[in-house]
Amino acid sequence: MSAAPGVSFWTEASQQVLAGGSAGLVEICLMHPLDVVKTRFQIQRNKSDPSSYKSLGDCFRKIYRSERLMGFYKGILPPILAETPKRAVKFFTFEQYKKLLIPLSLPPAWQPSTFAQARHVIRTEGIGFRGLNKGLSATLGRHGVFNMVYFGFYFNVKNAIPVNEDATLEFLRKCIIGLASGTLASVINIPFDVAKSRIQGPQPEPGVIKYRSCWKTMVTVYKEEGFQALYKGLLPKIMRLGPGGAVMLLVYEYSYDWLQKNW
Repeated sequence: MSAAPGVSFWTEASQQVLAGGSAGLVEICLMHPLDVVKTRFQIQRNKSDPSSYKSLGDCFRKIYRSERLMGFYKGILPPILAETPKRAVKFFTFEQYKKLLIPLSLPPAWQPSTFAQARHVIRTEGIGFRGLNKGLSATLGRHGVFNMVYFGFYFNVKNAIPVNEDATLEFLRKCIIGLASGTLASVINIPFDVAKSRIQGPQPEPGVIKYRSCWKTMVTVYKEEGFQALYKGLLPKIMRLGPGGAVMLLVYEYSYDWLQKNW
């Protein structure tokens, strides 16, 4: 999506940042419960444990029974604080790089606050790779792979399929491409997601750090639990980031169009 002729860089940038931030906020608020479910699957190791989750429906039922509705929104503040500006920057940089590169190529229901948790982590574990920045390499891998596939697939497929003059069909075209982009990116990057959850989650033995680096964690999970363990939580992840990918791109494109016409 290109800016209108004669629009200054700062106006264009502010439109892209606002549209991207709005897209990220809407997607997080709608899809966060599935992220909670996905993480619960990824950090459990022993399926024979009676408290473990046997299926997607079983996970939803157990969370609701023990933690009620608020259990599905645990930890939503950190993603809002991190992902909203991150996705604002993500869409802005995507649009700017696109202009440069196109000419070259085609627990309980209530918990302590986010800030209280951050203070606790810093006080007990510091701000290094064993504390506040634990799992940084896995997080970088997860987001790097996801964004490469998500934006690459969306941009190339969107350009290959002609724009439809009918507004409803055009909406469906963008929705289907966004859904496919989010689904494909989720399938490809989930081993990094599993590694991130293991590194940041509780260790198997208290006081013993088993999961350290991204690659070592993936190798350990593969050796001890098999190849399928690297895809734990894939269904809720696809259910979140497939439709979530469509929602994010639709909100971005339509809000950016509105900002270009009215700002």
